[in-house]
Amino acid sequence: MTLDLLVYLAAAVVAVPLAKRAGLGSVLGYLIAGCVIGPGGFGLITDVESIGQVSEFGVVLMLFLIGLELDLEELWKLRGAVFVGGGLQIGITGVLLSAALAALGLAWPSALLAGFALAMSSTAIGMQVMAERNMTPTPAGRTAFAILLFQDIAAIPLIAVVPLVAQMLGLGRHAASDQPVWQKAAIAIAAVAAVIVSGRYLVRPVLRIVAKADVREVFTAFALLLVVAIAELMSFAGLSMALGAFIAGVLLASSEYRRALETDIEPFKGLLLGLFFIGVGMSIDFAQVLAAPGLLTVLVSGLVAIKFVVLVGLSKPLDVPRRQRLAFGALLGQGGEFAFVVFNVASESNVLDGPWIPLLTAAVAISMAATPIVLIVADRAVARIARRERGADTSDVIDERAPVIIAGFGRYGQVVARVLNGSGYPVIVLDHDPDQIELLRRFGSKVFYGDATRLDLLEAAGAKDAALLVIAIDDVDDSMQLAKAATEAFPNLRILARARNVRHWLELRELGIEHVERETFESALRTARSALEVMGVRPFEGRRVADRFRRTTTKTLEEMLPEFRDEQKLVARARSGRDELEKMLTEDKAQRDADFGSGWGRAVDAPGER
Repeated sequence: MTLDLLVYLAAAVVAVPLAKRAGLGSVLGYLIAGCVIGPGGFGLITDVESIGQVSEFGVVLMLFLIGLELDLEELWKLRGAVFVGGGLQIGITGVLLSAALAALGLAWPSALLAGFALAMSSTAIGMQVMAERNMTPTPAGRTAFAILLFQDIAAIPLIAVVPLVAQMLGLGRHAASDQPVWQKAAIAIAAVAAVIVSGRYLVRPVLRIVAKADVREVFTAFALLLVVAIAELMSFAGLSMALGAFIAGVLLASSEYRRALETDIEPFKGLLLGLFFIGVGMSIDFAQVLAAPGLLTVLVSGLVAIKFVVLVGLSKPLDVPRRQRLAFGALLGQGGEFAFVVFNVASESNVLDGPWIPLLTAAVAISMAATPIVLIVADRAVARIARRERGADTSDVIDERAPVIIAGFGRYGQVVARVLNGSGYPVIVLDHDPDQIELLRRFGSKVFYGDATRLDLLEAAGAKDAALLVIAIDDVDDSMQLAKAATEAFPNLRILARARNVRHWLELRELGIEHVERETFESALRTARSALEVMGVRPFEGRRVADRFRRTTTKTLEEMLPEFRDEQKLVARARSGRDELEKMLTEDKAQRDADFGSGWGRAVDAPGER
């Protein structure tokens, strides 16, 4: 067991960073690690089931943490996306996949069961990829989560219907000791009720008692005990362990111990989810892949293609923004972990037999492994479409003139425009995101559609006669393209540019643009001043520290500019600037201590002085 653990950890430590560096994401890294060490690879681990029994709790912990992030009011707001969106996705995808499997020779009752099982997407992969890409708070992320939640609910009746399919095929009951359906339903309802009642009335008082003991490891142990106990209760009732954990999380979302529970469980969730993905990689039967490569290719490509098309088709009525629809389809286009459970139960009932079980299992596992790659392809397709739209740009006719042109109307450009307009200086705004323009026009903003990097559009906007061009574009490459074109074509046009980072600042300054602002620098400096004042430093002293910091860092950047393309000199200059900054802060603190009586008066009492 110790050797197996060593192999798991070593494989993850090697494969995941390499996959991340290649831009494939951590999920694919874990899957590759599983393929390499599993029976189909080097055979370092042969007992696939051993890891599955442990790693399954990674999904359970993940659903518990997702539940903690929601409350009942927020969950109620998602009801439309959950039941309408989830129902349509499962229904349409299940019917299409069932028809495809029937066309491949599977009996209709078995095809229906397998088709609806394949319609389920992977909650583990979907949520992990959304977290890595920061998609969770986006409209596509919220809709994807709602559909995944419905799938978790739908998995329960799907598993329960397997014995009925067995009877339709004349295979008899699943087992002689099977309980009647009404007894199963009663146990399931009782289990859910027990989770709700205990989560609402029992768990919080117990958490309060455990917290009063003030022993961190005991609180962590209780958090894990809570999730494992709920999972076992739901498993005993024949329900989804992950669904039970999610319900418990939602019930505790408004608890005062919510953040402590999240903090304690998060590390275990990440590790166990990694093991889960390794287990999926290990489960791919390469012998079966080599035995029927054509059929398996059809299964995988058909599964991903059908789900992708259905999801993209549903994305518009589900209010997923146009630019996020391909990623939305790719995100949920794989098979899910519940399919493994359904196939296992179907195998025991003889509903699926022969080569179908290993083939379908391999198809699901490969589709899960392919998800990060499909997402990369979708991202590139979106980028190509955007470039083509810009190339075939039917820009708005600009029939106005203003002394200031603003390129890019995100949060940064909007602030600049509002200040200038409010001060009596009209502006012309250019942006190439039609969704953003439509939204801003509804709120009364005058924004013109078009790619500001095109010289003909800048001329149409009056760049020859304008006093100022403000470059507020998010994309660094587009920003630099516009800066180069504008400085060459309109030498008399003054330019003020937004820099995303130090390198971008240096590249803009290298073009001769004098007014370049780092987008987060001033807000961070303002926060630092406020922090000094909270700690008892006088406002005057705080401003002096901030001003000196600004002058020193700006001086360092200007000194780095001539050596920008010489990496060794640039690193040496950066180190010199860091040492100078440290010396400046030390001197400033000594001066402040010596000159304690001057300034603008106390901001607040320093901590400990009341």
